[in-house]
Amino acid sequence: MFDRILVVCTANICRSPVAEALLKANLPNHVIESAGTMVASSNLLNARAHQHSQGVCAEHGFDISGHSARQLTPELCGQFDLILVMSHEHVDEVALLSPGSRGKTMLLGQWIGQGDIDDPVHQPKASFDVLFHTLVRATTAWVKKLT
Repeated sequence: MFDRILVVCTANICRSPVAEALLKANLPNHVIESAGTMVASSNLLNARAHQHSQGVCAEHGFDISGHSARQLTPELCGQFDLILVMSHEHVDEVALLSPGSRGKTMLLGQWIGQGDIDDPVHQPKASFDVLFHTLVRATTAWVKKLT
C-alpha cells in the first residue's frame, strides 16, 4: 500500500536524511527518499547532510555521507504514496505546493505522540543525539504500522 515513502524536513540536511536512513534499514522492500521544503531558497541544493547528522548516524552504524539535499517539488510529491513530515508547518507547506498530496502527508512523530520534531541545525551535537533517538522511536512506530 505505502511502497514509496518520502521524508520531508526544511533543508534536507539534518532530520530527513537520518529518518530516511532509519526507514531504509527497516523497510528494505520500500522506496524511501527525502527532500526539503526550503532547500533551494537556502542555497543548499546538493548539500551534504549536516556534519552532526552524519556523525550521529555513523556512531550507530548508518552511513549518510553520500546524501545530497534536494528541493521538494509537486512532481516529487506525486511520485510517493506516503509523505512523512517533521512539523505541522511542513504539512501546510506540502499542501500548498501539492494540494493533491495533503491526504497522504502525515507527521513522522504521530505514533509517538510528538507533533513536531524540532530542527537542531544551529544546536550542538548533543541536540543531534536527542534527534537521533527521537527519530528511532518515530520510525520504529511507523515501521510497525506499515508492516
